[in-house]
Amino acid sequence: KTDNLKCLLIQTQLFWADAVANRRQLEIIARDQGSGCDLIIFPETFTSGFLGDAQADPENMRGETLQWMKALASELDCVICGSAAIATDHGTANRFLWVQADGGIEYYDKKHLFTYGGEDKRYVAGIERKVIQYRGWRFCPQICYDLRFPAWCRNRDDYDVLLFVANWPEPRTPAWTALLKARAIENQCYVIGVNRSGKDPRGLKYMGASAVYDPLGGTLLELGAEQGSGSVTIELVKVTETRSRLPFQQDADDFALI
Repeated sequence: KTDNLKCLLIQTQLFWADAVANRRQLEIIARDQGSGCDLIIFPETFTSGFLGDAQADPENMRGETLQWMKALASELDCVICGSAAIATDHGTANRFLWVQADGGIEYYDKKHLFTYGGEDKRYVAGIERKVIQYRGWRFCPQICYDLRFPAWCRNRDDYDVLLFVANWPEPRTPAWTALLKARAIENQCYVIGVNRSGKDPRGLKYMGASAVYDPLGGTLLELGAEQGSGSVTIELVKVTETRSRLPFQQDADDFALI
């Protein structure tokens, strides 16, 4: 068990449909900035850009990206995570990949596909919300559009950190920031949001704004609009103390997701 975790958020532009170039730039940053970190987080679809995989060779769970993540996690002795388009028996999933230093792999398939942008025509939706146990912490991974659905994100005393990776475009940056903070406050948890920066060939601009918020909604880290990275240490005691001192969850409504 580890009471404190050092987390590195890597906010980059992404090379369209070029997994080799994306892995190369992320590896350089991770090696340069990731010493002593417990968790290194990449953006959504970090190998291709959002929907860029349609113009790239398909990946699977035995492919180069997973092998690369396993090697990098082992080398840096930390978790490496982010989402990528992964071919499955049921179709391509926008899959959050969590790779540990010991080679252990967990994953979550994005539940809410962004129909406004045509994601539902490219991927199959996940059906299971996941909680990942790591060094005494409980992480609930989510992907981009999931942020807009608070029932799916809802804390049921089953996680300590909500972890979002995204390709969230510039026009809706205020919603990104407001909803990340809201999820922290209403769930009394840490919220980590890692977005991309730069532009893609479709003309979409991304303003980054990756951030970490504490269980009261306080800002621990905010990155700007440009490519960059930042680290922050989160403390498990802040979660337990907040929920003990302000036991709002005991008054929450019961519900079930069908």
